[in-house]
Amino acid sequence: MIGIIDYGMGNLYSLGKALERLGCSYEFVSRPERLEGLSGAILPGVGAFGDAMKNIRELELEEGIRSYAASGRPILGICLGMQLLFEQSTEHGVAAGLGLIGGEAVRFEGDYKVPHMGWNQLHIRAEHPLLSGVKSGDYVYFVHSYHVRVSDEKVLLATTEYHQQVTAIVGQDQVYGMQFHPEKSGETGMRLLANFAELCKGEKA
Repeated sequence: MIGIIDYGMGNLYSLGKALERLGCSYEFVSRPERLEGLSGAILPGVGAFGDAMKNIRELELEEGIRSYAASGRPILGICLGMQLLFEQSTEHGVAAGLGLIGGEAVRFEGDYKVPHMGWNQLHIRAEHPLLSGVKSGDYVYFVHSYHVRVSDEKVLLATTEYHQQVTAIVGQDQVYGMQFHPEKSGETGMRLLANFAELCKGEKA
């Protein structure tokens, strides 16, 4: 069972529909105790970093998510959810994140359009089961004004280009993140979600 963490700021419907198309069993989770029996978890997110962390703390999910990740079971952050996996964001002042991976989310700065919105190519940085069947040049769909600067480039599984190198997919132990929306990224996005579901198979609390 994969849990989609519901803290009031995620596009749950389209993500749930994508998992249904893959034949995956899932449930929406908004209490920390519901994380205990899952084989995988997805942390979606749309909106402001600080508001998201506030909601997560009010639902007492912060320590639950950290404990879940410490158990070694797979967790996937999507869009804002990926940024929440990191130490902090500079959005509306510095706000602390979950701290599961080293790095911070910073705003795009330059004489170009923000948010970064549209289809961009992935550049694969490392071999990993999460990327099975995905290659450099495949397109995925981004919508974001902040991007993650990682503390250690070893966590980079894939990047994209938007006036600079942009973190697209990260992985550290069983903690994964995708800055784009796989559920809106066609065949490539569905392949990535299917790969994550495979990583979750056989995992027990």
